[in-house]
Amino acid sequence: MSSPLRVAIVDDEPLARQRVRDLLEQQENLTIAGEAATGDDAVQLIIDERPDLVFLDVQMPGKSGLEVAAELGPERMPATIFVTAFDRYALDAFEIAAVDYLLKPFDDERFEQALARARKRIELAEVRDLADRLASVLQSDAAPAASAPQSEPEYLDRIAVDMRGQTRVIPVGKIDYITASGPYAELHIGEGVFAVRERMQSLEERLDPKRFARIHRSAIVRLDLVDTILRASGGDYAVRLRNGVELSVSRGRREELERRLGVQ
Repeated sequence: MSSPLRVAIVDDEPLARQRVRDLLEQQENLTIAGEAATGDDAVQLIIDERPDLVFLDVQMPGKSGLEVAAELGPERMPATIFVTAFDRYALDAFEIAAVDYLLKPFDDERFEQALARARKRIELAEVRDLADRLASVLQSDAAPAASAPQSEPEYLDRIAVDMRGQTRVIPVGKIDYITASGPYAELHIGEGVFAVRERMQSLEERLDPKRFARIHRSAIVRLDLVDTILRASGGDYAVRLRNGVELSVSRGRREELERRLGVQ
């Protein structure tokens, strides 16, 4: 491909956009056509800039990435790499004829593979084939299911953590609690601590509320490990876990925590 590959980035999380941008800036013969943080802005960006390729987040407030693809239709939708936190959405992405998908959090090698695959498809002029497949999906009864998340939520059962060039998969059931540390969230497992570049809000939404609770803006706790709710003078609260760790509970979250724990 003689002219630079023009790439757009769409994700509602600034850190996620930064991650993709940093990786793209290391590439040769490639330019970033623009960024968008919402589905509506993504539609306009793609119409205005006509990128060759878009990294498109599936889960966004308002209009999802799949709904963006459905609104633009096969004629205007560029080659797409969907970015998702859930495997089931990755399957939906292939249903709607994506070049590839990236499952968050992804490592550099997986990103390189997806980008290389996209370059090859574009260079071989196979985007027309993708458009035909997209048209077929949008015209079928499967289109509504592909353009919106399923009604039953699916929560994380594992979290991938990058460690010195390697990726370790952490089962969610082994996490004791999670704390915020700047742009990172720290997963506490026994005496081990593993950092992931995720917002606490994002993790809270993706963890099963029957198993985990946000007790403070900087803390999420596994409910079955809570041993004691501590009431201190001045109206402050905390929880003590079975391992002796104490974590602050914000006043606004105390009643919800007590309800979740069955405290009358």
